[in-house]
Amino acid sequence: MSALHQLRIADWLKTTPTGQTITVSGWVRTKRGNKDIAFVALSDGSTINTLQIVAELVNFDEEIIKKIQTGCSLRVTGALVASQGAGQTVDLQAQKIEILGEADAEKFPLQKKKHTLEFLREIAHLRPRTNTFGAILRIRHALAFAIHKYFNDHHFYYIHAPIITGSDAEGAGEMFRVSTIDPQNPPKTGNGEIDYSQDFFGKSANLTVSGQLESELAAMALSRVYTFGPTFRAENSNTARHLAEFWMIEPEMAFFELTDNMDLAEDFLQYLIKYAMEHCADDLVFLEKRLIEEESQLKKEDRNPMPLLEKLKFVSETAFERITYTEAVAILEKSGRKFEFPVKWGIDLQSEHERYLVEKHFKKPVILTNYPKDIKAFYMKLDEDGKTVRAMDVLFPGIGEIIGGSQREEDYEKLSKRIDEMGIHRESLWWYLETRQYGTVPHSGFGLGFERLVLFVTGMGNIRDVIPFPRTPKNLEF
Repeated sequence: MSALHQLRIADWLKTTPTGQTITVSGWVRTKRGNKDIAFVALSDGSTINTLQIVAELVNFDEEIIKKIQTGCSLRVTGALVASQGAGQTVDLQAQKIEILGEADAEKFPLQKKKHTLEFLREIAHLRPRTNTFGAILRIRHALAFAIHKYFNDHHFYYIHAPIITGSDAEGAGEMFRVSTIDPQNPPKTGNGEIDYSQDFFGKSANLTVSGQLESELAAMALSRVYTFGPTFRAENSNTARHLAEFWMIEPEMAFFELTDNMDLAEDFLQYLIKYAMEHCADDLVFLEKRLIEEESQLKKEDRNPMPLLEKLKFVSETAFERITYTEAVAILEKSGRKFEFPVKWGIDLQSEHERYLVEKHFKKPVILTNYPKDIKAFYMKLDEDGKTVRAMDVLFPGIGEIIGGSQREEDYEKLSKRIDEMGIHRESLWWYLETRQYGTVPHSGFGLGFERLVLFVTGMGNIRDVIPFPRTPKNLEF
């Protein structure tokens, strides 16, 4: 049978055993036994659980058994039978064992002991083989699939936004430059600056921080679209919440106003969490146990108030609180709490402020709206008061902001004025402005940081542990 059509260990573990002869392939997690029999835990990555291989030593060459060590890979043929031991429902009574790749037991970094997450980041090429990272990667896959399924089921079209761009969607300026210019001998203009007209694109180019602007263009023709791709920020930050390379989901919807945008964000997030709970139950149970064990060393007040699965169920079934930025500032000012960053109207709220609102005051997810215009991007629709914009941020427990979005400014004159006020070169956005001249409509959208979603669902504490190969300052291995 072609490997494409062979059942995985996850499938065989659900099978009623009748002594049928099967073949499985995988990696050895552990081996134990005595002089007569060996028990091998085999994993192929399809499930958090392993298939127990039972090998009666009299039937195998002694050298074969010696080579079966943690980390090596095997192909095993035998009879699938009901297990006689605790902890598993089926065993594979081995008839033939083929060693596909040996592993030096003394040198293999992943021994059967607890490894720190910091150590595992140093061997990111091997960490998917651990239970923790196998679970995270399966959940990450399920969430990515669920994102596409949700949007497809709600009549959105998937748009591929460019990764190389000539504009800065956020106006932040912290972008990675893309260039073919010789760094040792760059061409110069008359005033001594680098002459990017001689570069590959004939102008300065960067890696994108967002696919939003391009998505808006498509939404003006297809009504509902979304992007799901890598984005990049050259922010010199080493916090547990930041990456230099990360993935963003960015829907854009014509004819959606701010309330419609909030409704979509809430329904979308709850759908994704429910999908993960339904399709990744074993992995989530494992991660919950891991988190409980990890937090057992902490003071009670420092532990999560809910176990992981209870938290996910609560968030997936509870209506999000919706308040304005102004209302939130009033709550924070009256809280009596001394924040590291003092609170006053007009500041950009920090994670400590957001988490207080979510975890202490409302004790559920919060959607904040109508932020001061001076702390938000140029494309957000101005409110009638002239001071705030129709922005929205979704705040989650343990995370803070997980979604940021807004109703976009559809009025050409107002958008032009805003671009000028913020000192943005309108020449670089002529195409964006032009969409407001030809059949403009109210429209909205948001960005969901994929890794922040995975962080929340898995209960992990550092964003570097929910992406296969993290890119952070001074870190470009693998």
